[in-house]
Amino acid sequence: MPKKKPAVAESLPSEVRPGQSIELLKALHILTREGKLNQDSRRKLKQVYHLFQFIEKLLQELPATEQGPTLADHGAGKSYLGFIIYDLFFKALGRGTIYGIETRAELVESSRALAQHLGFERMQFLNLTVAQSAQSDALPARIDVVTALHACDTATDDAIAFGLQKKARFMVLVPCCQAELAAHLRHNKALNLQRTPLAELWRHPLHTREMGSQLTNVLRCLYLEAMGYQVTVTELVGWEHSMKNELILARYTGQKKRVAAERLLALLHEFGLDTLALSRFPGLPEPVAGATP
Repeated sequence: MPKKKPAVAESLPSEVRPGQSIELLKALHILTREGKLNQDSRRKLKQVYHLFQFIEKLLQELPATEQGPTLADHGAGKSYLGFIIYDLFFKALGRGTIYGIETRAELVESSRALAQHLGFERMQFLNLTVAQSAQSDALPARIDVVTALHACDTATDDAIAFGLQKKARFMVLVPCCQAELAAHLRHNKALNLQRTPLAELWRHPLHTREMGSQLTNVLRCLYLEAMGYQVTVTELVGWEHSMKNELILARYTGQKKRVAAERLLALLHEFGLDTLALSRFPGLPEPVAGATP
């Protein structure tokens, strides 16, 4: 009778981190049934892992508590990020909760089913907008870490507002599709061209879009600094992987920078966007008397 061949361990791509649940990666369609990576999945996995490296360090800085860390992931989509953070950090920790917030009900239901299947008991998925989640009783009064990966247009601003309300210790933001300011720049273009030569920077439609995107993120960083956060801006991954690549890391220090508020207001004035001061940037420290807006 021929001898049975010994079972051969499944050969995994080198990109997969040690300890990562292979069942999870297959369920998320990052790995094929055969345990392989295609080019698109390799790019996606590299991006999520790179972001996880930043988040893991922040989670390790949190003070130990009985209930463990809390993390809210806005615009969660299929919850690639939330599942991988839970699998690589929260699962071994044995404490803490991840909240995935997503507006598409079918994605929320599929994420709930996957979490139940994998035994990820401390993952909750909420069918809410970012703004609605700030008022929801389903979330605790304080959230330690707020993430928003490619939250579109003003959803990133809503995530910042959520983080401020929840007194987040850290915010990790990868903005996407910043269209709101570009629309305002486009609307006031003729007036601004007469008022300042700087308007040449957004006279052409392509430049309007690019300037709107750049200005949006600069204002967000100033706002966070004005509200007591230390801000770092870096690349998420190489530009060959994604054009939506700007990563904003905010760490709460409690030191509100008045000069950041003053510069934010000055930029709004210079670009003819004064009307956005209250709607988009509430709670700014009062400017110093005599400061130029």
